[in-house]
Amino acid sequence: MRFLALLFALCPLLSADSKPNIVIFYLDDMGWAQPGAYGGKLAPTPNMDRIAADGVRFTNGYSSGCVCSPGRVGLMTGRYQARTGHDANPTREGRELLLSEKTMAQHLKPAGYTTGIVGKWHLGDTGPEFMPLARGFDFAMGTVGNLGEGKGPSFYRGSELLEELEGAPVTSPIYAREACGFIDANKDKPFFLYLSFNAVHSPVVASPHWLEKFKHLDKRQQGYAALIGEADEAIGTVMTRLRDLKLEENTLIFCISDNGGASKEAEQMGLRGSKWFVWEGGIRVTWMAQWKGTVPGNRVVNDPVIQLDVLPTALAAAGSIVVPPSGGSEPAEAGTTILDGVNLLPLLKGESEKLASRELYFRFGVQHAVRQGDWKLVKASKDMEPMLVNLATDPGEQKDRSGENPTKKAELTALFDKWNASMQPPRWEDQRWNGDPERKTDKKKKKKEK
Repeated sequence: MRFLALLFALCPLLSADSKPNIVIFYLDDMGWAQPGAYGGKLAPTPNMDRIAADGVRFTNGYSSGCVCSPGRVGLMTGRYQARTGHDANPTREGRELLLSEKTMAQHLKPAGYTTGIVGKWHLGDTGPEFMPLARGFDFAMGTVGNLGEGKGPSFYRGSELLEELEGAPVTSPIYAREACGFIDANKDKPFFLYLSFNAVHSPVVASPHWLEKFKHLDKRQQGYAALIGEADEAIGTVMTRLRDLKLEENTLIFCISDNGGASKEAEQMGLRGSKWFVWEGGIRVTWMAQWKGTVPGNRVVNDPVIQLDVLPTALAAAGSIVVPPSGGSEPAEAGTTILDGVNLLPLLKGESEKLASRELYFRFGVQHAVRQGDWKLVKASKDMEPMLVNLATDPGEQKDRSGENPTKKAELTALFDKWNASMQPPRWEDQRWNGDPERKTDKKKKKKEK
């Protein structure tokens, strides 16, 4: 009896020790094929490549958003950001992640995790209730949005602004140091670390020695390559700390970009479009996962996945109750939180060969897309007639197959319309940018007139 009593007393400790740490490396505006593991050649990325070699590289990995904040909503909630109309970036009061939405940190804390964010938040900063410490994070240090935004310093530690970091310092090594400090402080218990880089988003602020490495390139390529190299080095610093502390094999790691490349220098390997568009170049992203000892490494998976899948996968790894996904268009039952992602653990572990068939939806104002298998319906501007493409034969989305496949086009149109009817309309009328080149041209004209 005494032995059983002791065993039961130890169960919570054993349970906590068995929970993996969870680390997310989230790159900003990095092109789909930027890492060497995807074929990128502009800048070496040995640390991201090692994650791919030791884990799983997804060739059809997506973000649900084609700009910064919407993608982060999807990652943090496991829910399409369109459920709350969060289609665009928050630029002023009233444009935050709604308090009704539950973040990954808020899900993991009850499961016994210490939670930390290092880096870019970009989900609201107009009051303490919208900042990370009020959204489930125990530790927070980074920028509230993009570098250089706002009239005052944009860096915080907890809820305190950091005057010494006013301006736009080189962030990647700062974040690596902060992330390692968080790991050191929590190495003896399960932790969740969200390392959200400013790189490779503009402005180009990189260390001189990294700029020197790429002095043979033109100025734009030089800066972009330096940002990539420095971010990869920061990832390597954190990974080394995990290895030194013997934590790597008990850590589930994701490495993802928030949307497609924003600059002409981004290596897209023939994908059409870029950030701001629901073409593949705007939504298909670097997407890798690693869990050494649990997930067999050196694998390439072609099944489409989306960053919405990270939360249910993390909850499953933590041993938490995973809320079944809604299927995308069904209304939530009263008092429940509907997740739109799926648990990838069976696929990652090799317990299943393929994911169940599903549709992936994308919306950015009047832009929209839906992918089903290899088929994709895409409307990438206000006046564009929706186009049907087959991504298996036409990853560059050049040939409209609507005329040959009217039934498939009608099917995908009906699926999107049903899904969209279950979502909320975009909350911010003035930010419904829709791929119309004239809108940007008009903005430039107004600036010149002033």
